[in-house]
Amino acid sequence: MNKLKSMTRPLMWSVALLSIALAVACGSTGEGSRAPILGGGGTTATLDARPRVTLTVPATTIPGPTTGVAINTAITAAFTKDMAPATITGTSFTVTGPGTTAVTGTVTYASRTATFTPTAVLTASTTYTATITTVATDVAGNQLAGNQAALPAASNYVWTFTTGIVPDTTRPRVTVTVPVTSTPGPTLAVATNTAISAAFTEDMAPATLTAASFTLTGPGLTAVAGGVTYASRIAVFTPTAALVASTTYTATVTTAATDLAGNQLAGNQAALPAASNYVWTFTTDAIVVAPPTITLTNPADLATNVALNATVNATFSKAMDPLTLTTVTFTVQPTGPPLGALVLGAVTYDALTNIATFTPTSPLTASTQYTATVTTAATDLAGVALASGLIPNPWTFTTGTAVVPGPVSLGSAATFGIMATSAITNTGAGTMINGDVSLDPGTSNGLLPVQVNGTIHINDTVSAQARADLLIAYNQAKGLPPGTTVTAGADISAVYPLGIPPGTYTSGSTILVSTPLILDAGGNANAVWVFQIGSSLTTGASMSLANGAQAKNVFWVPTQDATVGVGTTFYGSIITGRDATCMTGAVINGRILAGAITAGTIALDTNTVNVPAP
Repeated sequence: MNKLKSMTRPLMWSVALLSIALAVACGSTGEGSRAPILGGGGTTATLDARPRVTLTVPATTIPGPTTGVAINTAITAAFTKDMAPATITGTSFTVTGPGTTAVTGTVTYASRTATFTPTAVLTASTTYTATITTVATDVAGNQLAGNQAALPAASNYVWTFTTGIVPDTTRPRVTVTVPVTSTPGPTLAVATNTAISAAFTEDMAPATLTAASFTLTGPGLTAVAGGVTYASRIAVFTPTAALVASTTYTATVTTAATDLAGNQLAGNQAALPAASNYVWTFTTDAIVVAPPTITLTNPADLATNVALNATVNATFSKAMDPLTLTTVTFTVQPTGPPLGALVLGAVTYDALTNIATFTPTSPLTASTQYTATVTTAATDLAGVALASGLIPNPWTFTTGTAVVPGPVSLGSAATFGIMATSAITNTGAGTMINGDVSLDPGTSNGLLPVQVNGTIHINDTVSAQARADLLIAYNQAKGLPPGTTVTAGADISAVYPLGIPPGTYTSGSTILVSTPLILDAGGNANAVWVFQIGSSLTTGASMSLANGAQAKNVFWVPTQDATVGVGTTFYGSIITGRDATCMTGAVINGRILAGAITAGTIALDTNTVNVPAP
């Protein structure tokens, strides 16, 4: 797919790509080397030609295993290069359970991603091992460079994961599109050399995102020819030729697109929980687009005392092609000189924030300087190469000796948008929970099945386990060392009017959000906030995320109750000791998990709850 994409760039893009083409001709890019480093004086760094795994689902963790994996999931591995499809089979990609018992399944390959789909659901609470062997090669015949031996040797790639206790029944949704979706549309002034992309709330099955399920049509429903790729939860449709100026186009992702559990898309053509297509329109204009640049890095250039478990982030000035952001184009290595061995890791890209994140597979070495680099092989959606900007690239940082706490572990409670330990009431027909629902103990549930894009569990083994995990999560959050002191009853937004940085915040009494609150990650897509609240949380204003902040990494933990204000937008997981109330029209991008230590009731009124992606 990626080869088709690069071969079919419109002629008008040739000027933007000329530098890359010349570099290829000179041997500075291609199968066995890396594109020029910005700010590097035209030098290049030759890398091993072997393909590598750049991202897995479930994620690769060290020492592993990754936990809480849905029992009906498929398993995927994305590569840094185009692979020879005939080498990606049930022989080269295997999954085994306890005692190395082989799991039966089928293997497919699309968009540089191999997918192993088990024939039957996996066993709950069981650890599995996924392996891709050196039988897997790229199109040039180079064997896989896995994680069982250092480069340049070929080796298998192995990772482990442990299943949770429930299947994934939540339909995937579209979170952001390029060009942006506007209502009623069309979006105006779109460059004619754009590609079109849609980002999803969940990891998708790559083989379901094709030119049949992701289409573009012009006037008279005339189909636009193009290719479709998928990476980092983002599907990209690249037209074969430049679009026509001053013309309105319609992009459609159909219900043929599914997540890794086989759940069809929940689009914008029918109300949830029904499956439907996602459709948006835009009008082109003959405009010239600027090349992408890096606008922010985390750690910043020359930063010191960086945590050993830090991730490395680069924020871009515009939407990027996720298929061009891999462990080949985004690297981290000891500074030297000379530069040390590449740090093993995974690279993801978030379409909402335009942030690429390099996550090392093991902690960085203490008191060591590292160099991070994003090469010019990283391109925007029009195929325009990354250019130099005000932010240094490459950039360096030095580690300290400490490890910073990660997110609060929710265990099996993570899939739930709503969890109560007494009752759930709802007075709004428009309420929608995009996630699972749990009530345990109790029988009073005011939510109808059509109001839940997921599964409802009441007094069953799943809800009992989730309730136990809720208490563990509550105690973990409360047990963290006290952080920055928040004056009792203070409006935390007023204390941090320019945005509240990540960290732990502790109040012996109440915390208020009376004026708009900005959660500012400073370019760190893995930044974590924990609010330890001695009494209650009350919000009367909306929250917003800035510079890479993610709702999945924000935790509000009041000992008693939480109240979310009328018509406000809230970010993060609420973990209460007792009750939670959502006033009319409030939108919660997170979770409401109530009653960790006392019988808890959740009261809803025409609310939407969106469980964050893992």
